[in-house]
Amino acid sequence: LADEFSTLQGRSIMEMSNWGVTNTENLTIQYCFPDNNLSCTKSIRPEAEYIVVYIFVSVTSVFTVFLNLLVTVSISHFKQLHTPTNVLILSLAVADLIAGLILMPVQGMKLIEPCWYFGEIFCSIFPLILYVVGTASLGNLVIISVDRYIAVNDPLRYPLKVNNKRVVVSIVVNWLFSFVYSFCLLYESLIYPERNHSCIGECILSVKLEYLILDSFVCLVAPCCVIFSLYVKICFVANYQAKQLNSATDKKARSEKKAARTLGIVVLVYLLCWTPYYLATLSFGHDENDALVINIMQWIVCMNSLMNPFIYAMFYRWFRLSAKYILTLKILEPSSEYFSLSILVLTLLSYFTVLI
Repeated sequence: LADEFSTLQGRSIMEMSNWGVTNTENLTIQYCFPDNNLSCTKSIRPEAEYIVVYIFVSVTSVFTVFLNLLVTVSISHFKQLHTPTNVLILSLAVADLIAGLILMPVQGMKLIEPCWYFGEIFCSIFPLILYVVGTASLGNLVIISVDRYIAVNDPLRYPLKVNNKRVVVSIVVNWLFSFVYSFCLLYESLIYPERNHSCIGECILSVKLEYLILDSFVCLVAPCCVIFSLYVKICFVANYQAKQLNSATDKKARSEKKAARTLGIVVLVYLLCWTPYYLATLSFGHDENDALVINIMQWIVCMNSLMNPFIYAMFYRWFRLSAKYILTLKILEPSSEYFSLSILVLTLLSYFTVLI
């Protein structure tokens, strides 16, 4: 009888675990997959927390997709926007669009939902997408800084050195490098994902410390040093040119200074979004005990995709004009790609030889 009572008691405890019990913090503890004995446990938070987080994630994701779609459609559709610099901005917008469609919704769910319901395969692929998009975005920033340096330092020969064909080749190389580099960095997690999971419903990225240090140098220190050095040179050249200009060209001088500040904002925003993530990964690694910290840092990284459209597009009148054509559906009219955009032309001419 004692054995039967113990068996019944064990079953009752298991049933209570499946349905949920309350811990000392008033959080209900349940299994991610109640029908599986190897399932991870999860804490059920108050409904208000879920509502607030999901609304915030949904709004930011939709807004990110919307803004980057405006940038993508504007540059792709209007012929007058088919310049080398704008092609680079288009590549950056595509990376940010992927972040808004895939990375931000999933990363937002990880902030509030401890269980992973997307399967083991996507658990392995998701970090790869995150690293590819992040590396490609940084590569775009480096290429844009090189493009603007050539435009300011050697404006007369800029059209000979930089054209759409060469820019497209550089973009393809950038994306290929980003994929190969990210795949090599995450190779063990991609090939042997089960090594990082202690239970079903867990998705933790595990990267060796030496790889994290290498990644910090390749994807943060080295590129930012290149961008900063080019930015300093651009500032010197812009200031020198401004002193040589007469009053008739003061407007162009002001444009150069404004464009120089824009690149500074780009670098600053990138550092603000990515530096906390690298500091967190180097400090904590990808330990499951610090998963919430890593998830928050990764969400901040994704927010960079929301900021880029403001920096690269909404600061300029040509974007607002092209967005007006899109939102009013004038883009559907015949030959709309050849619309006369006088403000657009003036803006492009004023910024063509300066920074974006």
